[in-house]
Amino acid sequence: MGIEHLEKFALHIYDVKDQFKRWVYDRSKSAFAEGDRARDGILTVDDLKARQALMRRKLIDAVGGLPPSDHPLNPTVTGSVDCGGYRIDKVIFESRPSTYVTCNLYMPDGLQSPGAAVVFLCGHSDNGKQYDRYQHVCQRLVAEGLIVLAVDPVGQGERLSYYEPDTGELPVKPSTREHDYAGSQCLPLGDGLARYFIHDAMRAVDYLCSLPSVDPERIGVTGNSGGGLQTSLVMLCDPRIAAAAPGTFIMNRESYLYAGQAQDAEQIWPGMTKHGLDHEDLIMAMAPRPVLVLAVTSDFFPIEGTRRTVERTRRFWELFGVAHMPGLKEDRSVHQYSPPLADAAAAFFSEHLLGVKETKGDASAIVPFPQEVLNCARSGQVRGDYSDARAVYEENADRLDEIERRLAALSDDERKERALSWLRERICGTRTAPQLNPRHLTLSSTEVLSVESYIWWSQEGVFNHGFAFRDPKFAGTSLPVTIGLWERGTNKLADKLSWIRKTCAEGRVVLVLDVTGEGVCTPHPINPQPVWGLFGTIHKLTTDLFWLDDSLAAVRAYDVMRAVDMVKLIPDCNPDRTNLYAHGRFGIYAELAAALDDRITDVTVEEGIGSVATWVRSRFYESYDTVSILLPGMLQYFDLPDLRRWGGR
Repeated sequence: MGIEHLEKFALHIYDVKDQFKRWVYDRSKSAFAEGDRARDGILTVDDLKARQALMRRKLIDAVGGLPPSDHPLNPTVTGSVDCGGYRIDKVIFESRPSTYVTCNLYMPDGLQSPGAAVVFLCGHSDNGKQYDRYQHVCQRLVAEGLIVLAVDPVGQGERLSYYEPDTGELPVKPSTREHDYAGSQCLPLGDGLARYFIHDAMRAVDYLCSLPSVDPERIGVTGNSGGGLQTSLVMLCDPRIAAAAPGTFIMNRESYLYAGQAQDAEQIWPGMTKHGLDHEDLIMAMAPRPVLVLAVTSDFFPIEGTRRTVERTRRFWELFGVAHMPGLKEDRSVHQYSPPLADAAAAFFSEHLLGVKETKGDASAIVPFPQEVLNCARSGQVRGDYSDARAVYEENADRLDEIERRLAALSDDERKERALSWLRERICGTRTAPQLNPRHLTLSSTEVLSVESYIWWSQEGVFNHGFAFRDPKFAGTSLPVTIGLWERGTNKLADKLSWIRKTCAEGRVVLVLDVTGEGVCTPHPINPQPVWGLFGTIHKLTTDLFWLDDSLAAVRAYDVMRAVDMVKLIPDCNPDRTNLYAHGRFGIYAELAAALDDRITDVTVEEGIGSVATWVRSRFYESYDTVSILLPGMLQYFDLPDLRRWGGR
């Protein structure tokens, strides 16, 4: 059997191609059911208030806490557009030091007293608040006499973090690409990108409260898609919101699990599925305040999940004697803030913020302005106007500096004890080690080496696979083992053939390991994206693990430790002298496992990751399949050089 045939080897005794998805989904469904049981146990107003406070605290903790809100907003109006009946002010304020937030403030003419206002939070349009559909909604709301503040999110509109002012180049694309790029670097710090989205939105509320023309008791919030997500976060986190209309986002986590879609970084809240949070918690956080859920029937956010969530949360308003809340408006449409939804939002906010039940128009006849008319920055980008402009990258660098100062105050022994205790909990704490129950298959000799295929249980429901290579001249001799670990595992043998031959010739068995989701165990595609690409199958399943307070990095490090267990069951192998060889980024799994497993006598990593902290401080990096190597919160305790020092390597 040639090496090219081995690389195409497929198992026929177990469906390892579907196991990763099934294992993640089963764990998720169990957590969803537990969350339902907890919410079903809410019987009184006091129960509800306790749940609201708990979920708010858990969510804020999950994203690393919220930044302080004591920095002056320093608002600037850079221009105005007279629109006949209202004007649009071009506003820039600082949510944090040198973090410039660009907004359009829609102000109706003729206000005689402080009026009601709505924060409009944008979905994933590259041009943010200037997107035609979002202008439609804002114009529709201001026509009712509502003040509207449309806010550019991180990485959209005039807030592109990787815009190069000298050249106009954009090395990292806007919107979801930037969100994932910057958000990935938040995770090792124990943070989530959502902390900045939440904070910016809450500072937008601060700005409205600072205006004499706004009544702070009558502020609402709306947005769709990514803006619906932000609306939901603000509903949970900011008690000042008087009414909310989240659009084309509310569903439930289980229905979305089967939709096959991944979500970008600000939509990933580590551990929150484990804690039982679902979209019901986002909605019921507003009770007894008014909520209108906006939905379309042909969304990738499943409408059946939306209907279930709305129906199940109505009883929480009934605890306060409020009927027909939350409301639900559906449009027969694809994913968008459609004109019928804009009309419904206008009627909703008019009734609940203005006290007026008759509306003044419809959204279908509205004409948007050209993008340049509404730009707040002269250059069209805050990084073009402000040399000190900061974004998430700079925030992460500061957060890392704070962590390193805190760790430097500890003795090395105390750091080591804390770090290894935390790491053991992350990798081993919630897992059971079933009997390995290996299956083997002897294959024809390859490149003058004998080969056996093995599969064994790494965890309940998850097989790992490996090829055991041996030089026939050592047949019948008990040999030490080197476990080989690299991307694509047994599907990528040719590049490592010379190393395999050399190691076997030195009198060692080489066990080339397929960790979860790699090699023979590569999952079937869940969606049309490349399996290892951005928002592809591995990305989706890994972020589903983040929701469960787990990670693929932890899973694969555990796989390595279980492979060491497996060595004892391979005939003529000596388990007392097991070492690891890893190449590239997969070296992180080897190093994490070796830090916890004294049976591993040596680790060799070629072209590996030098330091996760250095990666976080890198403005640009190779982003391919990043999430699979991230261990959220790791830098709060250690970096890879610490593990090497503590292990004497």
